[in-house]
Amino acid sequence: MARWNPALLWLGLLGLCAAYLQGGLNKLLDFNGAVAEATHFGLPLPVVTAALTIALELAASAMILSGRLRWLGALALCLFTLAATFIANRYWTLPPGQERFMMANAFYEHLGLAGAFLLVFAWDRGHER
Repeated sequence: MARWNPALLWLGLLGLCAAYLQGGLNKLLDFNGAVAEATHFGLPLPVVTAALTIALELAASAMILSGRLRWLGALALCLFTLAATFIANRYWTLPPGQERFMMANAFYEHLGLAGAFLLVFAWDRGHER
């Protein structure tokens, strides 16, 4: 089996986690905005939901980048991404047009991210043995 260059692997994982690090930090720095976002999407207990979202995005990204329980961080971000995608990118509810087109693109891009996290999960679990 080919060996991975550790720096290249870490840069790839950083790229995969970049949106979650940026999102978690932005929500942390603008907590009221994070609460407003949770409220906008009708999520329960918006203050708690916002806090848990920040913790998940930052902690799971740190797990993936550090290699410590990487599989768990990847699984958490996979499931989080799927849930967020179906909550925030319901393109099928929009009338045909540019907004629907862009939201459909975002929906499928997020499915791709979830798939990438699933691959990280499977790869990491396979290399633990």
